[in-house]
Amino acid sequence: MTIKTSLLVFVPYIRMMNNQIFVFLSMLCLCFAANAQTPKLYKDLVFQEVTIDKDQSYAPKDQEDDTKFHLFDLYQPKGGPSTARPLIIWMHGGGFKFGSKDVTEIKLWCKNFAQRGYVCAGINYHLDKKTTSFNFDRLQKSCYYAVQDAKMAVEYFKQHYKQYGIDPGKIILAGNSAGGMIALQAAYVSDSELAKMAGLNEQGRPGLLKVAAVVNFWGGIFDLKWLKNAHVPIVNVLGNKDRVMPPTHKDGPLFGGIDIHNEGDKLHIPNELKIFDGYAHQLERHFNPVFPAGKATQERWQEAAGFAADFLYSTVLK
Repeated sequence: MTIKTSLLVFVPYIRMMNNQIFVFLSMLCLCFAANAQTPKLYKDLVFQEVTIDKDQSYAPKDQEDDTKFHLFDLYQPKGGPSTARPLIIWMHGGGFKFGSKDVTEIKLWCKNFAQRGYVCAGINYHLDKKTTSFNFDRLQKSCYYAVQDAKMAVEYFKQHYKQYGIDPGKIILAGNSAGGMIALQAAYVSDSELAKMAGLNEQGRPGLLKVAAVVNFWGGIFDLKWLKNAHVPIVNVLGNKDRVMPPTHKDGPLFGGIDIHNEGDKLHIPNELKIFDGYAHQLERHFNPVFPAGKATQERWQEAAGFAADFLYSTVLK
């Protein structure tokens, strides 16, 4: 048999092996693609539909005058898990003077995170019509009372965790602007410390509130030393042109997200920071509380939600 003839004999076998290798590699690629495309619960947008139960109360024994301040809307993924789910309590901005659970951004974030599998509660809290950005003493007092409402909401959901199908050990406080301030102070400051700062004689609750994490969208903390009080993970998002809640203490009376991030690193607190370069308060190009946020701003809010979701997934939920 000649060499040429010998090679011709092996050609079919070589082709068969090549076909098998091709099939194997194709299946391998499909497996990788399938894994890459499979959405992850609590990280990705898994569910299309969300149910909303409006105007429930986290303080059922309220006096009539207080009822509106303690309402919440509950957002849940339709078709998702029904037990042991993480809960995010969302608090709106507005300088402790304006706003409610019905503002666009709170509804957007509640829906966004519910689509990832979370239970979300957009809550109201006490507002003070006399509060102004120029009256720092009044701002401190307003924050104190709003923090009491946030703590009341956390206690309510811990007591009723079975009713809402949540994990009481995975309750997260979140908010933007004043709402971010409430979340930070509630997680890191005792009532006595906060009352002393505000010049109040309130007793409040003993000890620190236990929550799983804080989502701080362009909010701040009154005293950076308070971060030593706890070890709660924090995700900060802000615009570096923010003049309402400046990112650092050198430009304003509070300590902003950059300060919190730097101090958190020193204290080994799990934290992440995302800065939207060139954007102001509420991630708007030029912040104006009178006009509703446009499509581009809402897209940045969605991006902020994705960043926070990645942090919570890798830090709190794994």
